[in-house]
Amino acid sequence: MSNSLSLSTPATPAATPDPAIADPNRASAAIWIAVLAAMIGSFMAILSIQITNASLANIEGGIGTGADNGSWISTSYLIGEIIVIPLTDYLSRVFSFRRYMLASATLFAAFSVACAFTHDLPSMIAMRGLQGFAGGVLIPMAFTLVLTKLPKPQQPVGLAIFALSVTFAPAIGPTIGGYLTENYGWRTIFFVNVIPTAVMVAALYLTLEKQKMQLGLLKEGDWAGIFTMAIGLSALQAVLEEGNKDDWFSSPFIVKLAVIAAVSLTLFVTIELTIEKPLIRLRLLTQRNFGFGTIAMTMVGFALFGSVYILPAYLGQAQGYNAEQIGNVLAWTGLPQLVLIPKLMQRFDTRYIAITGLLIFAYSCFMNTAMSPDYAGDQLWIPNIVRAVGQAMVLTPLTSVLTGGIAPQDAAAASGISNMFRNLGGAIGTATLATIITKREQFHSNIIGQSVTLGREEVRTRIAQMTDYFMNHGVPDPHAAREQAIIALGKTVKRQALVMGYSDAFAVIGIVLVIAAIAVLLTRRVKAAGGPAH
Repeated sequence: MSNSLSLSTPATPAATPDPAIADPNRASAAIWIAVLAAMIGSFMAILSIQITNASLANIEGGIGTGADNGSWISTSYLIGEIIVIPLTDYLSRVFSFRRYMLASATLFAAFSVACAFTHDLPSMIAMRGLQGFAGGVLIPMAFTLVLTKLPKPQQPVGLAIFALSVTFAPAIGPTIGGYLTENYGWRTIFFVNVIPTAVMVAALYLTLEKQKMQLGLLKEGDWAGIFTMAIGLSALQAVLEEGNKDDWFSSPFIVKLAVIAAVSLTLFVTIELTIEKPLIRLRLLTQRNFGFGTIAMTMVGFALFGSVYILPAYLGQAQGYNAEQIGNVLAWTGLPQLVLIPKLMQRFDTRYIAITGLLIFAYSCFMNTAMSPDYAGDQLWIPNIVRAVGQAMVLTPLTSVLTGGIAPQDAAAASGISNMFRNLGGAIGTATLATIITKREQFHSNIIGQSVTLGREEVRTRIAQMTDYFMNHGVPDPHAAREQAIIALGKTVKRQALVMGYSDAFAVIGIVLVIAAIAVLLTRRVKAAGGPAH
């Protein structure tokens, strides 16, 4: 690997301190501007995953497609993103870090605007896929900038800002999307990226140093690895996103995709472990901290994106909240990152901070395992505070543990791997939890239904009371009123079963987080940034 690129190949900044840094423990203003600008890109890329979710019905109507196909508007973006994240290290060395990041940011905004002008499903899927392919680059590049340009004592602050983008963006995405769609039309959600991206591009253009391209690396590219990875991850992402809707392996389409994913990813892993210059250095996973840290990061992705998925879904389906009300419950939960983390990481073993955060996050999920039909925004307030504190103590310390033993020249490769697995964990989490909610709702509905029979006095009394209610509220026919009462009772059973299904999903997230804490416990101690070894 060439050392001529100071950002794309992180060995250079480690070996040659940046002349703009007068104090080796403090980054210059120019570097902080570059880092913060990169965080805008990371935030916008992650925001774009969720921003369409609250508006899918409107988009489907606008482009003339049905609900069964509209989910591909989100899936295509995720496919583009998950393919490009592991490619970022290689492509940034080919085209130079600066050129590749500026071009990707510009294309991200351009494809976002193009989505607003589409008029049918195929063109929307194509533009969303390209938007994801351009935007996915911005996530690992922001991460790499923190690790390669900020001095060790200031990295906790940079990592906290990165963690904030990862946690806050998906929480606020549906709120922004729903508000804009309701007030200005669905096409406006695709213009959100333009101004922030313009600011980002201008700042990076002025602060990132120029480097030469290394087009000769194209000849050395691991093209077999790239091809098998792209096919395998695309098929796997499609399986995870569409599986629950199509009843998983009862669908021939899902079966075919699963076979393609399994074969392609098996070939990909084999290629990466046997060739001299692999696209993704999977052998980094044999390093104890990086390996166990990546396992934990995958589970954190499961929990983070999973909770971001089920909380709005629960409030919308079970409690009838609109997008703005959901946003008021969820939007602020990432903010403790900047306050809590940097100081804690200078005083305590980062492993124990991460483990404590994981267990607090898990506890917040277990607090939601006994929900009732009356369990809504007010009741979620305390669990969400607990979740916010725990979540704030997870990503930044875990990233520090994960990268603690990584050599500077491997930082970009490690960034691609960890970000890919976090997003993959999120996709697995969303798919798994959607299935759990569906299956457990059916299970609880059957169990409750066995108790709600006309042979029980309580049921007959309840139906009689509801019949009287309907007769007193505009249904004069006793027979029709009784039918309405039975229908209403059935809806009550269904809603109770739905709430219990969500409770079970929260329990699963809590268990996953406890397992993640065990994985972190198996890592070695790392030197705290700006502090002594712990």
